[in-house]
Amino acid sequence: MATKKNSKTTNRNFFQKLKRFIWKAMLWFFGVSIFFVIVFKWVPIPCTPLMITRSIEQKWEGKEMKCSHDWQSIENISPNLQKAVIASEDGNFLKHNGFDFTAMQKAFKNNNRGKKLKGGSTISQQTAKNVFLWQGRSYVRKGLEAYFTFLIELVWGKERIMEVYLNSIEMGDGVYGAEAAAQYWYKTDAKSLTKTQAIGIAAILPNPRKFKASNSSAYIEKRKTKIARIMAHIGKIKY
Repeated sequence: MATKKNSKTTNRNFFQKLKRFIWKAMLWFFGVSIFFVIVFKWVPIPCTPLMITRSIEQKWEGKEMKCSHDWQSIENISPNLQKAVIASEDGNFLKHNGFDFTAMQKAFKNNNRGKKLKGGSTISQQTAKNVFLWQGRSYVRKGLEAYFTFLIELVWGKERIMEVYLNSIEMGDGVYGAEAAAQYWYKTDAKSLTKTQAIGIAAILPNPRKFKASNSSAYIEKRKTKIARIMAHIGKIKY
């Protein structure tokens, strides 16, 4: 009897310690994540997990490590590019609260039919993933993506989300952000991007290491035409 009681007591103590550990870990996670979201509302983000991952991949493959990234404020990024990425990636960016459930439902239905379609991720979701999380697909990562999307929508607002997105998104092989992309593809700066140039950059975002913004393939040229058509219906951006 004594042995059984001792065993039950040991198990109870173990689960109590486990509960305390999980509770403390959750408090630390929420505290640290909220802290960084608040800090990054004002502080430029020096690098992202994707930049680090790509650099490691280049090193592993014996390639030259390339990471071109030059932070610019939203005032120094052409409105043409802002409109182009909205037209290309998230037509309801200025209307939704981080999640476009209509687009998500459409993507889900088409994927179930065996069609290949880009996911229903919004610019806010892509920003949350790029800044705070790793690449790949899993329920854990999607859950954390939803959590960080909610936080940045609440704390940052649309203008800051767009600013961070345009400074962190991959826009070429080793090219990150609007300024680096403008220099790489068109030998100009982000503020001076024309409508045509902005559309070229936005068109390659589904796979910027495969496609070219200039001297593009027929597929990208079709995307450019579609983006230009959608942009024509986007008025002045008001965050």
